[in-house]
Amino acid sequence: MGSMNAIKKVLVIDDNPTIVELIKYAVNLQGSYQVVVAYDGVQGLERVYAEQPDCVIIDVKMPKMDGYQLVRCLRGDAQTANVPLIILSAMTREEDQMTGLLSGADEYLTKPFKPTALNAAIERVLRLTPAERQRRTDSLVQTQSERE
Repeated sequence: MGSMNAIKKVLVIDDNPTIVELIKYAVNLQGSYQVVVAYDGVQGLERVYAEQPDCVIIDVKMPKMDGYQLVRCLRGDAQTANVPLIILSAMTREEDQMTGLLSGADEYLTKPFKPTALNAAIERVLRLTPAERQRRTDSLVQTQSERE
């Protein structure tokens, strides 16, 4: 394993090449990250296993497999259950955000995004421990069931 200051690898999964370029630009404004890319959910899933990224940024509306499905797939597999996941979506309603977080995303950011907000979210999710992630999920589920 590399040292703590080894360059982190960020996987960006979005079917819009323009957004992908914007994210790549934003991510490298602040930190030095190696950015790898996939353009749909299925390719994204394959890339997670092939690249083993330190963090994944996921769009919701994509061909073949949407972001929510992708997040659930990753969280459901022990090998990828603790990969930091950020949803970055144009869907801004509270229920969309709730769906994303309940699927297992660590952060839900909306487009258009601020580079500083994206970088702050990446730093936050990289610091999350598996136990903290589990606690957050548990409390979300509880909050959701209290609302129903």
